Amino acid sequence: MHPAAATIKYPLDALNFFLADVRDGLGPYLAIYLLTEQKWDAASIGVAMSVAAIAGILAQTPAGALIDKTTAKRAAVVVAAIIVTVGSIMLPLYSSFLFVATTQALTGIAAAIFAPALAAITLGIVGPRAFAKRIGRNEAFNHAGNAVAAALAGGLAYTFGPIVVFWLMATMAIASIAAMLAIPADAIDHEVARGLHERGQTSGPSDDQPSGFRVLLTCRPLLIFAAATVLFHFSNAAMLPLVGQKLALVNNALGTTLMSACIVAAQPVMVPVAILVGHKADTWGRKPIFGCALAVLIVRGALYPLSDNPYWLVGVQLLDGIGAGIYGALFPLVVADLTQGTGHFNVSQGAIATAADLGGALSTFVAGVIVVAAGYSAAFLTLAGVAAFGFVLFVALMPETRPSRPVIST
Repeated sequence: MHPAAATIKYPLDALNFFLADVRDGLGPYLAIYLLTEQKWDAASIGVAMSVAAIAGILAQTPAGALIDKTTAKRAAVVVAAIIVTVGSIMLPLYSSFLFVATTQALTGIAAAIFAPALAAITLGIVGPRAFAKRIGRNEAFNHAGNAVAAALAGGLAYTFGPIVVFWLMATMAIASIAAMLAIPADAIDHEVARGLHERGQTSGPSDDQPSGFRVLLTCRPLLIFAAATVLFHFSNAAMLPLVGQKLALVNNALGTTLMSACIVAAQPVMVPVAILVGHKADTWGRKPIFGCALAVLIVRGALYPLSDNPYWLVGVQLLDGIGAGIYGALFPLVVADLTQGTGHFNVSQGAIATAADLGGALSTFVAGVIVVAAGYSAAFLTLAGVAAFGFVLFVALMPETRPSRPVIST
């Protein structure tokens, strides 16, 4: 751990807070702007959004490989944030399909840098022994940033119109650059950041070289965890959109407002969950905690069909705060456990995230088909069944990855 880690933690807190909104992109805000202000049709909006999503998914594994290789991790974050800032500022000025699709693809690629870079920088600063607590703190500030940004976007857009969202994202991106530059370059041990050993554990870099990529394909626990992650996203990704559709069917006038309530309300739940996971992952172990995330998905899928009451649907959606809070804090931690000593921590994150996002994309397609054929209840129960399969697979086959070593506080 860097000698000044106690003071570095505050810029790291700020970095996670301000990047929360930036790394998730404009998303539904862009769709609303293009629909209401630029008068685009739904098909054109869907294509433009798909281009951004596909670009982001395809960029994740190369982004992880870049973060593993480069010692300019701060510069990578800064450049990515600049790309997002420019894209956000320019979008309201040029509304052609080609320009919007291109800028969204570029910002999607840039945003793929943030998750592996944050995890790598954190690991390189605090080291593996303090990583669990610090990553939980990262996620807490990330969810807090999402909640604040969503609240600001809603309030400012009501007063100034949808265009204010672009300026808000640009402001957040600039603030994230300032936070990144407040972390000293020498605070990051780049060998540790890629999953090699801690300072002082080897005689030098020549004794601790990255392994071949083949080790990642032959690591059975890593493959099992990847499968469980894909099933988690397949089960989870379609649930919120389906809830939104049900809310709109129940009350068309309040559908958007209730959907926003679902998104914002879950964030405060994620904050304490992420902190708890960070503090208890080394004590309770990784396996039972991730098992709980899968179990929560089963419960959510089973509860949604019980009522169409908006309060019930929004209340059940709060459980997403538990599952998402656990997943966000635990995912980089388990990958770090399983790739320690390989030098491929970040590319492993990217590869698994790519597979998980593809599972999420397939989820919405499959759920839509089921809704048309058999209704919403059948779709929710199918997603719960996928989560149950993932739970059984994970519990039966996944070993505990918690290292048997003392932990240190951050």
